[in-house]
Amino acid sequence: MNFEDRELYRTGRSTNFGHAAVATSEPLAVQAGLAVLRRGGNAVDAAIATAAVLTVTEPVSNGLGSDAFALIWDGDKLHGLNASGRSPAAWTPERYAGADKIPVNGWGAATVPGAVSAWRALSDKFGALSFGDLLTDAIRIAREGYGVGPITAISWANQVQRFKDSASWRATFMPNGHAPRAGELFKMPGAADALELIAVTGGDAFYQGAIAEEIARQSKAEGGAMTVEDLAAHKADWVDPIEMGAYGVSTHEIPPNGQGIMALIALGLLDRLDLGDDPDGVRALHLEIEAVKLAMADTAAHVADLEHMRISPSDLLDPAYLDERVKLIDPNKAQEPKTGIPQPGGTILLTTADRDGMMVSFIQSNYMGFGSGCVVNKYGVSMQNRGAGFSLDPSSPNIVAPSKRPFHTIIPGFVTKAGGPLMAFGMMGGPIQAQGHAQLVTRMIRFDQPVQAAIDAPRFRCLGGRTVALERHLSAETQAALVAMGHDVQNDAPGVAFGFGGAQAIMRHGEIYAAGSDTRKDGYAGVI
Repeated sequence: MNFEDRELYRTGRSTNFGHAAVATSEPLAVQAGLAVLRRGGNAVDAAIATAAVLTVTEPVSNGLGSDAFALIWDGDKLHGLNASGRSPAAWTPERYAGADKIPVNGWGAATVPGAVSAWRALSDKFGALSFGDLLTDAIRIAREGYGVGPITAISWANQVQRFKDSASWRATFMPNGHAPRAGELFKMPGAADALELIAVTGGDAFYQGAIAEEIARQSKAEGGAMTVEDLAAHKADWVDPIEMGAYGVSTHEIPPNGQGIMALIALGLLDRLDLGDDPDGVRALHLEIEAVKLAMADTAAHVADLEHMRISPSDLLDPAYLDERVKLIDPNKAQEPKTGIPQPGGTILLTTADRDGMMVSFIQSNYMGFGSGCVVNKYGVSMQNRGAGFSLDPSSPNIVAPSKRPFHTIIPGFVTKAGGPLMAFGMMGGPIQAQGHAQLVTRMIRFDQPVQAAIDAPRFRCLGGRTVALERHLSAETQAALVAMGHDVQNDAPGVAFGFGGAQAIMRHGEIYAAGSDTRKDGYAGVI
């Protein structure tokens, strides 16, 4: 791997190397994670501290009202954690009668937040330091304030119109009558109070104590269905990761209700194809797009809360099935994707690694920007809108139902080689995430690109049918060739650069780590 190719994609950023590393989208959060590592914490401790700070410094993407997932290499084995929340017990299809889809704003979109339960579960199982001590930086920053980052400020301002009718959102996130500008000091005293309670009670206050009571009180007052019983019933689940062997390595994801299986399907298909020698060439891009489209079709049709799926993940990852699916890919022509097996009837991402070989990929998210727009002001809890991931189609396995997990976009990723750890990685950006996982692994492993170069490289994003958005850095000749093959090309169609995701990755490099972070956000990779 040529780590000297500093400006392959003209970002001017190099891969970082160290004995331990933290990579995420905001510098104060990286500093918190590194501080924990320096005082004897492990990669899990660093991940918790980093995640807690991010709820304060990047509230446009995540918060105390978020969900979370994690993949953890403990030195011997890979573990998966699904801390996504479930719907309130009162959520039935009849509750949404007459609607075409679940709303994206309001309490009708807010499911039980799982992020705090993820922190506690990780600490209980793997932590080296006391749980409460991991939140000290987050509490201090929330109390004293911080200067809002430039890209975060842009995203923040873009949300103002969406939440113009939410008094609770405006009270917390527009304290001076406007969204904070880049460099403007912003404080979250309510979140500081909440984090202190979480630190003292090990998170119990969020699900069974004062914070839970305030969430339920405000939900009831504003016509929501979430109760203290819904919050108390929440639990994070340890799960066995699912995997796909491709390019001589194994890529691992959390099993459904998340979309990680889409990345695995795509990688399984790509491993059966000749991608050529150029990661930016027309052949490689066309085949990757076609594989992603087929993977998207199966994911949309079949993935839901695992307890409600009508086929198993192993059916979608079966080698014989992939052997048949890959035959649908024409190396010279774009196709309309269709699901294979018939029905039987984004965010913030962080990676950490320590000197002892523990590695973590952790992701938590509000889903759409600040989430539902429902903010529990007393404690600075911005409720996610993950309920919008449910379907109202009675034939869908993802139809809304009581105490059920919705389809999720946020996914951590991990790569092993010969049974050992190779890379903790992931991407932010909603629907782009699984597509981005497949692209990152293909670039880093199949084409042997350096970590930072693979992150900086231009991406595509399939938008449905033959429509694909391409980042502007791809040459006009490449785009024209894809159009000639039948692709409906839209240049930068998702809007801001974050529509193509923001990635972080930490890869083992001999006895040390190589770490990279995305310039599409205020990304940083810190090493020691």
